[in-house]
Amino acid sequence: MARALELARQGLYSTHPNPRVGCVIVRDGQIVGEGWHVRAGEPHAEVHALRQAGELARGATAYVTLEPCSHFGRTPPCAEALVQAGVARVVAAMQDPNPQVAGRGLERLRSVGIEVCSGVLEAEARELNVGFIKRMESGLPHVRVKLAMSLDGRTAMASGESQWITGPAARAAVQRLRARSSVVITGADTVLMDAARLTVRSDELGVSPEQAALALGRPPLRVLVDGRGRVPLSAPFFQAGPALVVTALDTPVDYVAAGHECLALPGEGEHVDLAALLRTLAGRGANEVLIEAGPRLAGAFAQQGLVDEFQIFMAGKFLGSSARPLLDWPLQRMAEVPELRIREIRAVGDDWRIIAVPA
Repeated sequence: MARALELARQGLYSTHPNPRVGCVIVRDGQIVGEGWHVRAGEPHAEVHALRQAGELARGATAYVTLEPCSHFGRTPPCAEALVQAGVARVVAAMQDPNPQVAGRGLERLRSVGIEVCSGVLEAEARELNVGFIKRMESGLPHVRVKLAMSLDGRTAMASGESQWITGPAARAAVQRLRARSSVVITGADTVLMDAARLTVRSDELGVSPEQAALALGRPPLRVLVDGRGRVPLSAPFFQAGPALVVTALDTPVDYVAAGHECLALPGEGEHVDLAALLRTLAGRGANEVLIEAGPRLAGAFAQQGLVDEFQIFMAGKFLGSSARPLLDWPLQRMAEVPELRIREIRAVGDDWRIIAVPA
């Protein structure tokens, strides 16, 4: 199963909106077939592994990181492929949270006498597909907020200057976060102050050429939250390719004529309804959403309880007391302070990455 998970991770940048899945087929103690799901619309992991195993799949054990699908989608059901191949046993890391499957794949296998086992390395399998699982179970994507700060918790000088707080290794880690995400969300302040494009740059990913090609073949949807339509179409963000602009205006700038998409989601005042935005993105198949924004927009997502995970990159420098804070989140009393559980602290080049989740 560990090998199957390793295979599944090869689809980290390319399977959206599908889950990342790997499969290993073993007969007489030897691996006879391996496969992983590359991208939506193409064969699933089980099919690749069965093709490699051929007749050796008959009587073998298939290890798969997610319950084999039991429904016809863009590809035939994998449970049926395993039945037809004559495998004797199927070991799944976890049950598929997709309501169209949800145990039916395993039940189909049992119905023809195939031995079934589930729950092997389930925690690792869930972590690999945390966004897909959340979308299936709640109708919302998994939301990460990426932040870069100094040792004194500042993100930019008072003027807005912020490039570069962290070093090349941290920036490569952020590129990989972008590449694995279905959607990258930013705000008007970031685009105006930093001339941000929010694209995936293959030369900064720090992965193999094969993985870089997969990442570039399935770039994340870039979303600009611009409640008042402040960002001009001449901005580098719009020159970098098609984007989705989310505004609170009834009559927004004509983004569509310039090749972009526009979505009006008015909330309170001139602000965008962020919860409605996440529901809309999930409805479009978004599993993982990365927020790369300034303190106001990032703080708004945090205040509304919409963040599942904070990834904070900390550089060994001070920006001073007049510099901008990490989040715009006014808190008055200790009783209001949100608690976080730190899951990981790791050196990334000369910087540190802190991964924290709401407690």
